[in-house]
Amino acid sequence: MNKTALVTGGASGLGFEFALLLAKDAHDLVLIDIDAEKLKEAKQTIESDFPVQVQVLTKDLSLSNVSEEIMAELNFRSIDVLINNAGFGLFGTFWETNWKREEQMLHLHIITTTHLTKLVLKDMVARGSGKILNLSSLAAFQPGPLMSLYYATKGYILSFSEAIACELKGTGVTVTALCPGPTKTSFQKVVANDSSENKISFNMACAKEVAVYGYKAMNKGKVYAIPGRFNKLLATLPRFMPRNSAANIVRKIQEKNRED
Repeated sequence: MNKTALVTGGASGLGFEFALLLAKDAHDLVLIDIDAEKLKEAKQTIESDFPVQVQVLTKDLSLSNVSEEIMAELNFRSIDVLINNAGFGLFGTFWETNWKREEQMLHLHIITTTHLTKLVLKDMVARGSGKILNLSSLAAFQPGPLMSLYYATKGYILSFSEAIACELKGTGVTVTALCPGPTKTSFQKVVANDSSENKISFNMACAKEVAVYGYKAMNKGKVYAIPGRFNKLLATLPRFMPRNSAANIVRKIQEKNRED
């Protein structure tokens, strides 16, 4: 029997690239996304190219109790690999941005990621095997003016992943936080939704390359992974300067991206 992998945000971008890598390694897939049409296309593409089964669930992952709803629809089947990939950003000064959209981001990045991890983890530990990959970001390593809540939630995902990875030592289960820099996906379009447009172009990475890097790191059981030498350097900068200086630098980068 094939192992089963669950990927949130699996219809496009990084999530779809992870799905392809998992299918290539003979994992049956559960793909979850809010976009029903793209989910259908992803299922057709994967099942035509690989001898695996793909189940798709159209879900808004920013809603309360969605994690329990997902597991119930899956009849609480065993999940061998969980990739918490779904997420979005919002650009603008905190007092001007849309609270409803921010609330959705907070629930998706923090509550859903945490709850879904908790629901699959007990079974993984009982079996003595399992892999979890949580999508954090280079943003996790410093404060982020003009994208304050996005940076803060990604910081949470990194800290949470590192902590439970430590707790899981010796269980056969691993947790990895992937911390990419800007990646060419639909993320930029979502960032601009309900806010001033932010055309991120600096240090842009390819989604496929980022997915391959993160997938290899997950399979090796690494606690966190930062693709790209320049990104690794950027992640260390806050250690060598005052935090307010790091915040000022991030703000200047964000403002420049907004102008470009």
